[in-house]
Amino acid sequence: MISDMLLFGHDTIECAYYLRKVYGSSLDFEQLAIEKETLRQLKQPEPKVINLGSIDFLLQPYGSSSGFPFVISNQDFTISFGEFNNPSFFVKFRSLALWREGAMAMHQRFMQWAEGLGLMPLKPEGLSRVDFSFDYHLPVIDFDEDNFVTLSTKDTQYRKDGRVQTFKFGESDIVLRIYDKVAEIEEQSGKSWFFELWGVAENVWRIEWQIRKDTLKRFGIRTFADLRDGQGDVLRYLAEEHTTLRNKNDDSNRSRWSLHLLWLDLQEQIKILECQGVYREIDQQAILNERLMRITISMYGYLKRIAAVHCLQTGQPMISDAEALQRLENLISRVHEPMAWQADVTKRIDSIRLGQW
Repeated sequence: MISDMLLFGHDTIECAYYLRKVYGSSLDFEQLAIEKETLRQLKQPEPKVINLGSIDFLLQPYGSSSGFPFVISNQDFTISFGEFNNPSFFVKFRSLALWREGAMAMHQRFMQWAEGLGLMPLKPEGLSRVDFSFDYHLPVIDFDEDNFVTLSTKDTQYRKDGRVQTFKFGESDIVLRIYDKVAEIEEQSGKSWFFELWGVAENVWRIEWQIRKDTLKRFGIRTFADLRDGQGDVLRYLAEEHTTLRNKNDDSNRSRWSLHLLWLDLQEQIKILECQGVYREIDQQAILNERLMRITISMYGYLKRIAAVHCLQTGQPMISDAEALQRLENLISRVHEPMAWQADVTKRIDSIRLGQW
């Protein structure tokens, strides 16, 4: 099997920050509480655009499930925080930002933002989750779940149309997924900007480890500096001792099976990990155009439904797309409210700009 490694990076990072206000801080918890409560009392509560530290965020009308009273987000961060929480801030760094700028750069951006608000760290940050991702171009999948030798006691696979799309091993602190990333983009995440990064648009599979706090600490990874310096150690353990992909043979001892070419390459990539850069350009216009096309495809499907309903109502055997569009325009004219249109479009502009579709 011929395979090419296309990308390595972090797809999700979650981190706790221990910050406190200093004299002159511009972070007003009381005002945030008033704004959040105002949102919450609306019949249809929606996020509100706020500016904190010269950066726009969406303030959510709810707190987090883990007890933080405030949740703000944009296309780069989801930040949960509270004046009396410990840790005071919990940050989820979003996928697009991590692939665009890299983990250390995003950490530095967050700390600069916090400093601009008049916050200072009481102690170093604490990483609680890191997802390590390796994307491979695999025209042929010549392995199944029995080719894996793993310390995980639980495994799952997901199929569609009789074809395996995901192999999953483990739970809790260490979870490994090997899955068809193209199918996942098309069916779930919509992250079509990966096609530009890969340079291909098919046959891409992702090897992804989701590692949580206890395992990270075991390898001395508590801060972003630790992650930069020590990720090779934890990845070597994961790819050489915890789980391997092997070629089946008649030997009853599966650990003696030879390593699959894909896994041999993965181990080599991990050895040179520290030499790889992470900064990548991502075309924002291409992302918007792709989302616009998805909306168009969806609307075209609804237009066909309008045509079908119209035919049933009138007894006509068929109408053209132009006639269906005219019917749609007539229906829209009944519900269109000019003042609401302006407000709702403005709201959606802010939502899309800040990473919420």
